[in-house]
Amino acid sequence: MQDDNKFPYFFLGLGLGVAVGLLFAPKSGSETRELLLNKADEGKEYLKRQGEQLRSSAGDAIERGKSALARQREQLSAAVEAGRQAYRESVEKDAASDDAVAGEQS
Repeated sequence: MQDDNKFPYFFLGLGLGVAVGLLFAPKSGSETRELLLNKADEGKEYLKRQGEQLRSSAGDAIERGKSALARQREQLSAAVEAGRQAYRESVEKDAASDDAVAGEQS
């Protein structure tokens, strides 16, 4: 989990290093500014694509979670109903036993 937190810092450092390197590059100011703008646009598009992928994968995960929750709910309902049925059968059996014992004692 801690390794995942290092990636944003790595990319931030990489971006800053590239920016500083470009500022000190042997190009004219206008060429450097244009290159920086192009790289910023590329970075913006990259982040946009990553955000869309993240949104898509999050949507998939939510749907999988909902279906898993529905399955668990169905299983729980079935277990509760089975327990109720077993209780009813036990009570009916005990009542029949009590009636049989009462009939024998009379």
